[in-house]
Amino acid sequence: MSVVALEASSVRKVYTKNGQPLAILDVERFSVREGELITVIGPSGCGKSTFLHIIGGFIKSEGGGSIRVYGEEVSGPGPDRGMMFQEFALFPWRTVAGNVAWGLETQGAPRAQIDATVGKYLQMMNLSEFRNHYPAELSGGMKQRVALARVLAFDPKVLLMDEPFGSLDAQTRETMQEELIKLWERTRKTIVFVTHDIEEAVFLGDRVVVLTARPARIREEVRIDLPRPRDLSVKKSVQCLEYRNYIWDLIRSESQRANK
Repeated sequence: MSVVALEASSVRKVYTKNGQPLAILDVERFSVREGELITVIGPSGCGKSTFLHIIGGFIKSEGGGSIRVYGEEVSGPGPDRGMMFQEFALFPWRTVAGNVAWGLETQGAPRAQIDATVGKYLQMMNLSEFRNHYPAELSGGMKQRVALARVLAFDPKVLLMDEPFGSLDAQTRETMQEELIKLWERTRKTIVFVTHDIEEAVFLGDRVVVLTARPARIREEVRIDLPRPRDLSVKKSVQCLEYRNYIWDLIRSESQRANK
């Protein structure tokens, strides 16, 4: 039986708008098994990113909800979860190697370990020849590879990704999707990936978790039975298109319900 890497139960969030409570999120139960790559999608503004930030420990759940990583209660951000945000979030004054080393340096890792780990992930992300470049000298895709290498360098148990490819052009975005698939196949990291792109969700995921309109609840979990390893040719398949259309219908029905 596979190990549960991540569990969320009774996760709720309410904000105040114009003096009135506004329910954003109401997820009763969510779990991810070790080594799964799960994508999360839903109508625009439904609370996808809020949910991920609660898992990351950056936002508190309301009224006693809990997040557990390998059974341990989450009380805030921690090295067991690595977070990739929508922005590149690189330090402009640090080189590529310096950015990748940052997490290990803050943990007080020995210099020899830092150098070896940085070299390993720069090579894995095809960045070795750019190790002494600064973020301003890199393309958008390369910046995201640096951000991913930085997260992986401190070896989190769970990788949380909040629409990390959303700002990239279409061609670079597809390249990064394929690189993430290859990286996941090598490392088998547990990944929760939030996206607004249905095709991306289907291509990447073992399961696609479809959220309802606000307040976000789990509408359906769609198991993606596409062969692995996957490359971009999978997107041309009839099966991929059928998954895409099915999920689109779910999201469209939620958007229409919210606008009534």
